[in-house]
Amino acid sequence: MLKAIASNIFLIVSTRLGREIEKIFTQHREQKQVIVTEEILQKLPNPVKRYLKYTGVVGKPIVQTIRLKQVGKIRKDATQPWMNFEAKQYYSIDQPGFIWIAYMKILGLPLMRVRDYYMEGRGNILVKALSLFTVADSGGEKMDQGAMMRYLNEMMWFPSAYLGKNISFESIDTSSARVTLRNMGKSVTATMYFDDEGRLTNFMAPRYRDIGNGRFELENWSTPIREYGEFEGLRLPIKGAAVWNLREGDMEYIDATVTDLKYDPEGPY
Repeated sequence: MLKAIASNIFLIVSTRLGREIEKIFTQHREQKQVIVTEEILQKLPNPVKRYLKYTGVVGKPIVQTIRLKQVGKIRKDATQPWMNFEAKQYYSIDQPGFIWIAYMKILGLPLMRVRDYYMEGRGNILVKALSLFTVADSGGEKMDQGAMMRYLNEMMWFPSAYLGKNISFESIDTSSARVTLRNMGKSVTATMYFDDEGRLTNFMAPRYRDIGNGRFELENWSTPIREYGEFEGLRLPIKGAAVWNLREGDMEYIDATVTDLKYDPEGPY
C-alpha cells in the first residue's frame, strides 16, 4: 500500500518542473541541419579529432536536443550510505542547458526527488521529499559554475556539440587537450584524456563542491569512464563515475549507467 502511494505521488510533476522541461525543447532556434564532415574536424587538436572520429559523428547531423535515462547509485559524501536512483535528463545545444530529474530510493521506495538544472547561465539544485517538501534549494555563482562544468562534461553523450562556436580546444599532448565552454559571459575549462583508440577515458576540472549550509569549496573533480556502448549509431560512454579528488583522498559519489538515449526527440519522456 505504501509503495503504491509513493509511486502515485511521484507521478505528479510540478508546474515549475514542467515549464523547465518545456523550455529545453522550445528555446533552440530553427536552423539548417549541419552534417559533420572530415573537413570540420581539421581545426581540432589531434587527440580530439581522433576521439570524434572514434565516436562516429562524421556523416551524422549536429544534434539540437537530447533526452536520456540513467540508473545508478549516489551519496553525499563518504560518511553517507549509497542510495539507488533512476533519472531522466534533457539537454539543449543552441542555448546550452540541461535538466536532470532523479528519484532516490530509500528502503526501496522513491522517497526523494532531486532536480539539477542549468539554463541561461544559471545553475540550481532543488531537493524535495515525496516530491512535495523542499529539503534544499541551492543557487548562486558557485552553483552556476558547477552546473556549467557538468554540462561541459556531459557533452560526451552528444559529442557533435564539441563543434559548436562556444567551444574551443587547446592542445596539450598526444593524449589530452583542454576544452573551454563559453556561455552568457562566463567560461569553464577542463582537461580531457583519450586512449590510443580515440576513446575519452577521463575528464578533470576544478569545480565547486557544495559542502552544506550554503558553503562551497573549489575542488578537483573527475569523471572516469568505465564502459562504452552504442546509441544513435555512435560509440558513447554508457557507464562511469563522478569523483571528488580531495586532499585526503578520492571520494566517488556517483556511479551511473545510461540506459536510453535519443537525439532530437519530439518531446520529453
